[in-house]
Amino acid sequence: MLKRKFGNRSEWQRVIERKYSQSYLDTSEFKGFITLLKTIRVTEPLFVNYGEKNLCIVDNGYIWLQQFPLEKNHSVTTMFDANGEIIQWYIDICYKNSIENNVPYMDDLFLDLILLPSGELIEKDADELEEAYLNGIIDKSLYDLAWNELNSIKRDIRKGEFKLVNLSKQHKDILINESIS
Repeated sequence: MLKRKFGNRSEWQRVIERKYSQSYLDTSEFKGFITLLKTIRVTEPLFVNYGEKNLCIVDNGYIWLQQFPLEKNHSVTTMFDANGEIIQWYIDICYKNSIENNVPYMDDLFLDLILLPSGELIEKDADELEEAYLNGIIDKSLYDLAWNELNSIKRDIRKGEFKLVNLSKQHKDILINESIS
């Protein structure tokens, strides 16, 4: 069974007070759902370690923009600090993106790719993908899909052609402006 992750992250108990908005876009550059979660108040900051780097990815006033492109096998979460600076792009490889009860979601395929503003790429959770395949949670076709998608995204990022990274600030602004008006 694949883990379904929703854009509103309603189960996230670390976030005590939040603002949430979402929209559907159908443009020449992007077709799908975008969501924005602003953490007004959290129980405690959340840090992640990537080797020597220790990054705060959640604190009061942080924004998580999530892009759910339809008919694609990935979803991108852009994490902004309280000053609006991008901390990282977290790319989930997924089976599909869709909507349920009017909330966008993705069916996660375990494998993840992190892009830092420096351009550094970090692969994550290959062990979880291997375990899911060995335990029969996913079959060979989904296993191959995950690796093919990850490698395709890495290639596009290196060539500067992964559009969602370039659209993240624009999509954030769309949702911030919609929630204000």
